Amino acid sequence: MIKNRSLKLWSLVALLFISATKLYAQENVKAQFAPINTAVPSLSIAPDARGGGMGDNGVATLPDVNSQYWNPAKYVFNYSQAGVSLSYTPWLRKLVNDVALVNLSGYYKLGSDDRQAIGASLRYFSFGEVQNNDENSGATLMTLNPYEMALDVSYSRKLSEAFSMAVALRYIRSDQGADPTAEMVPGNAFSADIAGYLERYVIMGQAEALWSFGFNVSNIGTKISYDGGGTNQFLPTKLSIGTGLLYPIDDYNQIGAYVDLSKYLVPSEPQRTGTTQEDEQDYNNRVEEYNSMSSITGMFKSFGDSPLGFKGELQEIMASIGIEYSYNQQFFVRGGYYYENENMGNRQYFSFGAGFRMSVFQLDAAYLVSTVPSNPLDQTLRFSLSFDMDGIKNLFK
Repeated sequence: MIKNRSLKLWSLVALLFISATKLYAQENVKAQFAPINTAVPSLSIAPDARGGGMGDNGVATLPDVNSQYWNPAKYVFNYSQAGVSLSYTPWLRKLVNDVALVNLSGYYKLGSDDRQAIGASLRYFSFGEVQNNDENSGATLMTLNPYEMALDVSYSRKLSEAFSMAVALRYIRSDQGADPTAEMVPGNAFSADIAGYLERYVIMGQAEALWSFGFNVSNIGTKISYDGGGTNQFLPTKLSIGTGLLYPIDDYNQIGAYVDLSKYLVPSEPQRTGTTQEDEQDYNNRVEEYNSMSSITGMFKSFGDSPLGFKGELQEIMASIGIEYSYNQQFFVRGGYYYENENMGNRQYFSFGAGFRMSVFQLDAAYLVSTVPSNPLDQTLRFSLSFDMDGIKNLFK
């Protein structure tokens, strides 16, 4: 008899990084612990070290080459004509040593008036190598390599001198590494992002500060299935809004403070409310309705279906606060805090980061410190290497 260990291991890893603390919920809140569950949870992982160093914050921060994930509408406000970035994040290093996220992002501004830009990114999340063994002999039957990937392109345009909007289209593939004997197949899906970004200069004392506001509704799309369409799961559709203020201390020093709020636009899974036959029938009807619900219907339903009522809807809101100090736009120090309610996943952590920029490239690193015990995300590292195409072009002049 074959024991499909790959699926069990994959489920364990997926469970851990969907909420990062499902296994660590407090016993006295088990009855209220109801996180939003989605397929392809790797889409919710911040890919770059700059955003990761500011508490997973980036909807309204200064535009950079990794804006594709946070808010592609920012690309048209970049000073450089083009850029490309490669980021690497070892994931769940306290538990395993071969799970990682690799992300490649880039953009190019169109035309001479710099009012349009295209962006693209490719992310690949590897669950590492998983062996499928015979439960009797222990012999390795096959080696599986489950993964999730997403490829997207975006188009952004300035609608005024201060405001821009963007749309991104995304192809998603999730291969759970099932062997041929399992009734599972790789899942495929398509989604879109709609984003906007606004920035204005405001006078604060003797200085001219930059105020910014942004929003991004990400992963609006089809549902995904791993059994050929028998069961369909929701993508991690999410609404994110953010604002920030960049203040120039003097000609060389400046500091920015940013706040992001986000919420999954995914309906809550049905829960049993009793033990009678009528309760069970009602539960089965709600499960059937949940499984057949379209993703668009689910987006609207997500604003009022929490089993905890209005209190639960407020608990679904995640918040991040980020600060970035820069000296002469060459040296950067960052910090941030991310908060998710304990009933919704309990991801709560500080993050720290630093960066160094030359005319051609920029190197960034970030480090996560959990504020809740036994969090497998504790001590997560991120690295990003970015290249400025204008800087490279100037080398050859």
